[in-house]
Amino acid sequence: MTENEQNVYDILDKLEIPYIRHEHIPIFTIEEANKLDINISGQHCKNLFIRNRKGDKHYLVILVESKKVDLRSLSTQISSTNLSFASEQRLYKCLALKPGSVTPFGLINDSEKHVEVLIDKDLLHSNTISFHPNVNTATITISYKNFEKFLNWCENKISYVQI
Repeated sequence: MTENEQNVYDILDKLEIPYIRHEHIPIFTIEEANKLDINISGQHCKNLFIRNRKGDKHYLVILVESKKVDLRSLSTQISSTNLSFASEQRLYKCLALKPGSVTPFGLINDSEKHVEVLIDKDLLHSNTISFHPNVNTATITISYKNFEKFLNWCENKISYVQI
């Protein structure tokens, strides 16, 4: 287990957030996750790391796995310049994550609180929610209420968007 993954469990334990952990082969996409022969409960999410045109604002977009993001529409909704996917280097610099393991748990590595979290409003109706724990060889499920508790602990700016 990597230190980056262990940090997730340590923080969840500190916050008294129960979780269910599932180990699996490395997965890089939602499509690959859906082919796994394991039953992972909770709303599965797609997590995208994007930036504005200048590259001075970064966003973690969390949405229902089946949805696709219209970046032009999203930029209008959040009053931003054009949005695009951030580079692998920016992802590592801001969240200490690698492609394929993008997750809100990477926010524990954002000590400057630079990354703004954009949450799909449709996730608000979820009882439980599933994410990678900073690696793509496991998935953990927590309650949505405890997910909000984790986000509040992180102290990054959060906005709810319609995707």
